[in-house]
Amino acid sequence: MSEPASAWAPLREPTFRLLWFVWMAANVTLWMNDVAAAWQMTSLTTSATMIALVTTASAMPVFLLGLPSGALADIVDRRRLFLFTQLWIGTIAALLYAAAVTSRLSAALLLALVAANGIGLALRWPVYAAIVPELIPRHQLGAALG
Repeated sequence: MSEPASAWAPLREPTFRLLWFVWMAANVTLWMNDVAAAWQMTSLTTSATMIALVTTASAMPVFLLGLPSGALADIVDRRRLFLFTQLWIGTIAALLYAAAVTSRLSAALLLALVAANGIGLALRWPVYAAIVPELIPRHQLGAALG
């Protein structure tokens, strides 16, 4: 019986390593975005419901679209879908920035943009999970996904 691969072994693959670091950076910015959106909502309204809806608007698309987006990732070209989701998320970020800079950001618009961002994230996560097995040897798959 062979010894299990190191948890760090997948990072020896250059393409996976680059994707892993990009994914880590994307997740950190996602968390920062969630905190910033909730913080921004506190300056737009004092309604506890509206502030709580920021988290709901961010997470609900992932909950509702998790299975369909996984099926979509299996049907279409994953790389194009991944590129599309990245462009989608970047566009939403640009719209959010433009609305904030021009003082046109309202509580409803913030919720809509956070939900739209959540849709992009819901579409992106299964694509990432589906791309990983193409980048590393099968015996390192557990460590790579962990």
